[in-house]
Amino acid sequence: MTEETSLALVQTIINSEKDLIVVFKGGQPILSNSAFNAFFSVSSLKEYTRGFGEVIDSFVPHPSYFHKEKVAEDENWLDAIMKLEEIDRIVSMMTPNFEPCAFSVRVDSSVEDYQIAAFTDITRDLIKRIMTENNTDLDQESGAYDKKYFMQVYKTYEDAAVFNEKIIGVILATINEDDNPDFSHDEKALKDFVEHFKNNIRHDDMLVRWEENKFLLVYLVDNEKSAKQVLNKLLHLVKNGMIKSLECKLSSVVQKEKESIDSLIRRVQLEE
Repeated sequence: MTEETSLALVQTIINSEKDLIVVFKGGQPILSNSAFNAFFSVSSLKEYTRGFGEVIDSFVPHPSYFHKEKVAEDENWLDAIMKLEEIDRIVSMMTPNFEPCAFSVRVDSSVEDYQIAAFTDITRDLIKRIMTENNTDLDQESGAYDKKYFMQVYKTYEDAAVFNEKIIGVILATINEDDNPDFSHDEKALKDFVEHFKNNIRHDDMLVRWEENKFLLVYLVDNEKSAKQVLNKLLHLVKNGMIKSLECKLSSVVQKEKESIDSLIRRVQLEE
């Protein structure tokens, strides 16, 4: 079988994959699949190269992700990225419409002088990956995120907002101690409150136990209108007794341009 025939077969196979795939020979791209071409709105690898340059030139130079500036001068980026831990093999690439997407990268070098790079779209799962939930990250009494854990990761949450071109909303839920005098001794009521609250927010939103009777909901939205919809939904649930077991009041703020989460939290506490 000739190399030309072999590459034609490889082209057929990779075109059936939903991941973006590029085949390299000696570090130079020789094939790209249909998904890769569609992402960049080109008809072929040749057109992509003419319009975008080297593959690594398409990696956005974001500090949280792999890009050209993280590769040594005499090193191939395919080798450089595989030296990283799997969780760090993430690149950001823009569509022609300037929509940012995140991809995890796998490189197969099992055939001598050839490499196959596969890019798996993880844009929707990015925050979920960053905020991987496990029991050590939770406040054991309530089931919400632990404050210390949140303080360790919130800078990454800010990065995720910038990367996904979102804004951050913060809602402070304060349990009324006058109406619920025994709440601190009623672990079941507290867990029920948190569980029902979490059932009415998205998996990627962070509900943090901030103080004994206060919880912070930190979430990402497209704009202030969407943030208002989140607040109104929760206000409706509280008003109609659908946030079970414990009565609470809600205060809300939305991120201003380049505002930090620290500032957001200070503002929402003043809104009480």
